Amino acid sequence: MTSLPTIEQLAADLAAGRTTAQSLLDTALARAQNPAGEGARVFTLVDTKRARAAARASDTLRAAGMTRSLLEGIPVSVKDLFDVAGQVTTAGSVVLRDATPATRNAPVIDRLIAAGAVIVGRTNMTEFAFSGLGLNPHYDTPANPWGRAARRIPGGSSSGAAVSVTDGMAVVGIGSDTGGSVRIPAALCGLTGFKPTQRRVPTEGALPLSASLDSIGPLAASVRCCAIVDAILAGEPPAPLPKRPLRGARLALPDTVVLDDMDATVTAAFERACSRLQAAGAHVTRIAVPEFAELARLHARGTLAGAEAWAWHRTLLAARGNAYDPRVSARILAAQNMNVADYIDLLAARPLWIAQVQARLAGFDALIMPTVPVVAPLIAELQVNDKAYAVANALILRNSTFINFLDGCALSLPCHVRGEPPVGLMLAGCTRHDHHILALGQSVERVLASA
Repeated sequence: MTSLPTIEQLAADLAAGRTTAQSLLDTALARAQNPAGEGARVFTLVDTKRARAAARASDTLRAAGMTRSLLEGIPVSVKDLFDVAGQVTTAGSVVLRDATPATRNAPVIDRLIAAGAVIVGRTNMTEFAFSGLGLNPHYDTPANPWGRAARRIPGGSSSGAAVSVTDGMAVVGIGSDTGGSVRIPAALCGLTGFKPTQRRVPTEGALPLSASLDSIGPLAASVRCCAIVDAILAGEPPAPLPKRPLRGARLALPDTVVLDDMDATVTAAFERACSRLQAAGAHVTRIAVPEFAELARLHARGTLAGAEAWAWHRTLLAARGNAYDPRVSARILAAQNMNVADYIDLLAARPLWIAQVQARLAGFDALIMPTVPVVAPLIAELQVNDKAYAVANALILRNSTFINFLDGCALSLPCHVRGEPPVGLMLAGCTRHDHHILALGQSVERVLASA
């Protein structure tokens, strides 16, 4: 479980004068720029000049009795697919390295700045966000904090976002989640990650993977941290989460697909977590969700992410395809085989699928499942073996992808005990159930953290 400082703890220290925004930034930058650390692999750009100016401004405002939010003066990292005025949005690729710098900030960047966040820099990612593993042949791959010497994957595609938080280079990492890209690295690195209902947070100014599925969310130390940042990203007024006691909560555990092929470590951690939730008064009920098995048939001709990625990349691939990560370009190029009718059929099938899943969940407060069915594999093993890469990518993305197709929201919470490999428990809900899932997540977090 994580022992990282929370936003509220640091906000209290700032308010009491025990630290300053400039001091917090100094610590973050020292870790990001330590040649013995992961910083060179975590960041594609460390924005030292702007970050220092933001930290000074934050301290000045606080000295004058003004704070803009709980995020005031807190170091934050942002994934390298968000537009920041004056910077090139490379999306973890060398293909866009010489592109024209952004002329304006993405809305989520403006909201972070307006809240007083100190943006440390842009974080590394799977090229163009198209993998759940986090490997990047262009900028190298930051290693998972667990068993660092062995160098395991951080999870993706928001790889640098996760390691920036685990290694103290930022307090919060902002990532994107199209099929699990916030929740997967959170699970594999022992953090909490939140994927909101897509429409709540604007995706303008974020280089797209899939317009139908892309969503933006935080990785941080706690559910409350995620809720604070989520409200800022969504443009909502700050408010405490409603109380959602765990006693009496009805939790649906699908026994269709999501429990298949779990390794022994994840099985033990997840079963122990379920037992603890039941002991705390939750009702955990196994249910069949045949729609989860049906999704493979719906995707037999291709996926929304593949089709929409091909539409965006087709011209760039024709011009500079040799510069792409071959594993990313191969997945995008495969979508050429999906014709317009297939894409329209999939778009039409999605609302029916969502309605069927929602009907099965009508009597429950949330879904629970393992975020990822295996612990983080070794980077080296996946770098040298295309088949192992493909198998691992499909398995690691599998469970989280269901929630994106559902147009739902989900938390990944650490459910391992200290000293064990990180394992995530996913708590998920349907469209617009975000505040309910965050509130219930706080109760789940308290039970799991007491292990």
